[in-house]
Amino acid sequence: MGKKRRATGYAVLAAALYALSTPLSKLLMGQIPATMLAGFLYLGAGLGMWLLGRWGKGEKEQPLTARELPYTVAMVVLDIAAPILLLVGLRQCSAAHVSLLNNFEIVATSLLAWLIFHERITPRLWLGIGLVTLASVLLSLEPGGGGWEFSPGSLLVLGACLCWGLENNCTRMMSAKNPVQIVTIKGFGSGLGALVVAMVMGERFFQLSYILLALVLGFVAYGLSIYFYVYAQRELGAARTSAFYALAPFIGAALSLVLFGVVPAPLFWVALAVMLLGSYFSL
Repeated sequence: MGKKRRATGYAVLAAALYALSTPLSKLLMGQIPATMLAGFLYLGAGLGMWLLGRWGKGEKEQPLTARELPYTVAMVVLDIAAPILLLVGLRQCSAAHVSLLNNFEIVATSLLAWLIFHERITPRLWLGIGLVTLASVLLSLEPGGGGWEFSPGSLLVLGACLCWGLENNCTRMMSAKNPVQIVTIKGFGSGLGALVVAMVMGERFFQLSYILLALVLGFVAYGLSIYFYVYAQRELGAARTSAFYALAPFIGAALSLVLFGVVPAPLFWVALAVMLLGSYFSL
């Protein structure tokens, strides 16, 4: 019981740290191009966790082996695509809106865990998944020429959630291994990959002060968050850990409303209520 309680604490802490990423990334996007920012965030995670690993050499953890190579490669590729999709979507939507949409990662992670790894999903969790999906649809709608249509920015964010849902299940297959090593590989691999994509797209940015801010944000919101997420998965599994991670979007949305002071449309508040109810049943 003590291990479960500690794992739950890790999952909640991971969610709180990740919640910082969307509103603070929105601020940095005024200075750094989106794809390049994705690279710096993951590089910050990798560099910070590498330094943490050097500092904490006494920890006895199992290293990754060739058996985990397919999951490692998939993790890196998905983590190149996901933050790029998220940040490009964030450029088109409000930070509060994107923060709430991040909850769709619960749906993606849980359904893939059920389909691929046959994790049990209770009727209560199915209800939560349905409500979160409904809220995500409401958040993705915007008035168009012929009525309501799906927002392109929201669809990009949902695409990022699908990538992260699959990536969460890949990480699950490595969760018994050294979490510092996992996040270091994830950070350097995905960060360098995103920077290569940014350079190919013609993005350039060399202002050191903002790069350092992005690296620090990446270490805290991605590096430490993933580190605690991996520890939580050991005891809780991918679907349950993702459910606790559902706290992150609400923290992020609240912080976004405070930082940007934008009053959302009525449909946002309807979606928020449905999302809260869905998250309640998911937990």
